[in-house]
Amino acid sequence: MASDHAEPSGHPNIQGWTPRHSDTPPQYVHRKTLPIKRGDAEPLSREDIQFDLLHYIFSDPTRAFTDQSPGKSAQKVTFAELYVNALFNSSKCSKVLKDKMVETPAFALEFAKICLLTNVGRINTTMAFFPEMKTALRSYHPVPSLQKTDGNAQDAPRIKNCLKAALLPSEFKTVPPSTPAEIMENLQSGHRPPTSVVNLIFVLSNHASSLPHFDPPTDFLDLFLPVPMSSPSRAKAFLWLIFYYLEGPTLTNPFADDYARQHLGKVPYLRRLSQADVRKENIDPPEEIEWGKRMSNRRSLFLQKLVHAGENEKRSNPPAQPPPPKDMGARRHRVPHPAVHQASRGETFHHYVPKDRDQNRPRNLQPRVNPSAQPQLAHTAGVYHAEPERTMLQHAWHAVMTADPLMDSDEEIPDDHIRRDLERRLRVINRLRGKTPSPPPPPMPPHTESNVNGDDGPNLLPRESFTGRWQEAQWD
Repeated sequence: MASDHAEPSGHPNIQGWTPRHSDTPPQYVHRKTLPIKRGDAEPLSREDIQFDLLHYIFSDPTRAFTDQSPGKSAQKVTFAELYVNALFNSSKCSKVLKDKMVETPAFALEFAKICLLTNVGRINTTMAFFPEMKTALRSYHPVPSLQKTDGNAQDAPRIKNCLKAALLPSEFKTVPPSTPAEIMENLQSGHRPPTSVVNLIFVLSNHASSLPHFDPPTDFLDLFLPVPMSSPSRAKAFLWLIFYYLEGPTLTNPFADDYARQHLGKVPYLRRLSQADVRKENIDPPEEIEWGKRMSNRRSLFLQKLVHAGENEKRSNPPAQPPPPKDMGARRHRVPHPAVHQASRGETFHHYVPKDRDQNRPRNLQPRVNPSAQPQLAHTAGVYHAEPERTMLQHAWHAVMTADPLMDSDEEIPDDHIRRDLERRLRVINRLRGKTPSPPPPPMPPHTESNVNGDDGPNLLPRESFTGRWQEAQWD
């Protein structure tokens, strides 16, 4: 095992830890958990997100990257400026988020660090970072070290959409490169930058095991995992890769060290750490631990209130009465509407059927409301006393709530209410018929055998305009 200060030239696997067996097949290297796994309301510590690594990446002052903002390709910027500008110019970045990034540069850096973790797959789309999240598809996680400014209430799916839309203007019309080889082809064709920095990180993450810049078993994704390698060396290796693919392998890489210059195509030397040195990195301050506990308690109180509100709503709005079991021999009836319950409708409407008609009609339509809740009708000498006369509105409501759509109109049971309703309708029609401004009868459409039978294509006239013989022929 190499010591912490050994020279890189004496160790073939100096970039990472030496595997326990030298003949370990490379296909077993990626059997690791990449996304951060924590329970709901459990804070993400500095070790979880590798805070020191993110700090060294975004605090590097080297201006070595071509600005990918529209109209600023001649400028050189740091990686932090390059990445923040890519997020800012994303078509899925909301105006509120852009204003917050401009007003508070510290928030822009915090948001960019969370986006980078999402970019490489450490934060998956099941995470959210605001405690008032209600969906059960995601879990809430406070990030004390990256939520020191107000406004970082985003969830991973929105962040992922923002990242996917962070493309170069030329990539909106074409498919962006999806492999390292395609990126290098764009460079050789004179396209600089060959792709956006966000898409480059997606490509490097998807092809981590096939990149030739690391000595096995180390790969690109190990840079973001809690491995016993120093954070400054991992940050330098990451920035070296970004420069290699965005600016070109033929240019002098400002992030290269002696090891990278002696081994062309290899990332800078990754210094191993002892367990004692590992514990010195990513230390959570007491105030961040306390803030994480407060946010976890806030999440717990929010869930309790949400549960109590749901229970109160169920008690105030009981579920509707389930439909009766289907009987193949009996006629199916609709479920009573809550509005016809006796408690809400009072004793305004009463439905009854004379016994003699009920006995003679086996398919009689029974009342759709609870019979036990209806008052008994007076019966004297075989005659039922009639109900009070209904208005047109009352009868229309009664007909809607009691009519059986499966019965033909000839099977409906006539009573005084139906007779009075028909008389009212007839009087209204008689008053309106032939008076101004009654419209004239609609013109008869051309009657041909072809369009009646539909042989010459669909009929373009509305059905309401069909009358008489044409209507009978088309809609028999």
